[in-house]
Amino acid sequence: MKISGGTTEMGDMMTADLQHRSLDDLVRRRLRGWPQKPPGALDSLKQKGIWMRARPGEPDTVTHPFLRLPGSNRLRTVPDGLWLHFSPDPADAYVDILCIEACSTLQNLLDKRSRFAPSTTSLLAVCPVAWLTAPLQADDPLPRWRRIKLLRQAPEEPLVLPVRDVRVLYGLKTRQYDGFARTQMPQAHEYFCPMDALTDADGASNPAMQALIARASGAANFMRLP
Repeated sequence: MKISGGTTEMGDMMTADLQHRSLDDLVRRRLRGWPQKPPGALDSLKQKGIWMRARPGEPDTVTHPFLRLPGSNRLRTVPDGLWLHFSPDPADAYVDILCIEACSTLQNLLDKRSRFAPSTTSLLAVCPVAWLTAPLQADDPLPRWRRIKLLRQAPEEPLVLPVRDVRVLYGLKTRQYDGFARTQMPQAHEYFCPMDALTDADGASNPAMQALIARASGAANFMRLP
């Protein structure tokens, strides 16, 4: 049976889409096993609050934090991995974020990089009520909002916080990673790793990954802190 060029092209696109989805799913499954505090994240005067893993959450729960721009309630940014560092001071409430994005193609990388490009507007982190009132872990009944210390009572509305600092770790397939590392310069908030480091079942305990995330910190930009 002869297959037309258009049919073949459509089949290739469907195959690539399925591979992309399966890779994203694998990365999310691995990241779900990472700790609440990003592995290797520094304890410093620059970040004295608490870290929480916002995404990926439990697979049977659909209510997780997301990112958006002010005034835009429909367009959301939903990273494969999202860690939130909450300010400890209710009078100066903000979050720092560490995002992890798996990019199966260069076009996918370009699209995701554009979402975190420097902007004159503030990125917002939205924490839904159901996420705030749920326990941090199944064996600990204390709800998240009690740990964050920015709220004095159980929330009835989502907690929306300005993002103070953005760091993004992109995972690339080996060939694309090697080419990007040889020829491209990252932005100040961007970090890169081979995709294998994210699909590794023991990725969180990888010393190289921990060292990379340690460098993805505001404290790492200073010669010394007071």
